[in-house]
Amino acid sequence: MNLADAKKGLQAFVLAVKDAYPDDPIARRLRELGFVDGEPVKVVARSFFGGNPLVVQVGATRFALRRNEAQRITLQLGAA
Repeated sequence: MNLADAKKGLQAFVLAVKDAYPDDPIARRLRELGFVDGEPVKVVARSFFGGNPLVVQVGATRFALRRNEAQRITLQLGAA
């Protein structure tokens, strides 16, 4: 499951951040922000219009992500 498809309130762990193409700057920035393997993430809010944007929490920090950014993040449900 990717983060863009996650329902509001879902708690999961980051499994991977996929590069859309080689040396993807958006994927690199997501990793710099803390979306790294094993990090817990929670979907805090979703927009009414297809969940774009959505608000997610990583650690103590919340981020608003566009759908195409959230699609790069693969989640693992349950324990990391």
